[in-house]
Amino acid sequence: MGAGVDPDDRPYRPCVGVVLVNGEGRIFAGQRADMDSPAWQMPQGGVEAGETQRDAALRELCEETGIKAEHVTVLGETANWLPYDFPPEIAATRWGGKFRGQEQKWVLMRMDASDEVIDLAHKDVEFSDWRWMAAQDLLTVIVEFKRPIYQKVMEEFGLI
Repeated sequence: MGAGVDPDDRPYRPCVGVVLVNGEGRIFAGQRADMDSPAWQMPQGGVEAGETQRDAALRELCEETGIKAEHVTVLGETANWLPYDFPPEIAATRWGGKFRGQEQKWVLMRMDASDEVIDLAHKDVEFSDWRWMAAQDLLTVIVEFKRPIYQKVMEEFGLI
């Protein structure tokens, strides 16, 4: 980022997030592979050019977990885009410092397959571990700066 550029003038990176629930109402959470300390989150990632939010969510889910579109049912999505700012140390380095944070559309999905379809071993490993968690438990282990967004998403989908 160049000198004299106000960080608040940077755009938000358009992203999607996936709230994947199983038959017991528990939510899929992955331990971030790039963090040493516990840092759990739901699958998420950028929207590619020409891609719908729903298609991006299904693609990200498959890329990060191995779960394919035929293994899930899409139940809904958040009414609005939900923005959050990165902490300064992340905003300065991630994606070349060109984004102030992310703006996300969240998609609620139900897992229709067995857990055996989950496969974290991919070229770019996102998660080192995974588990099904109650919504309230997930909120306690999520990366702190994402917690308010997760709270809003869980409330909108009626999970808490």
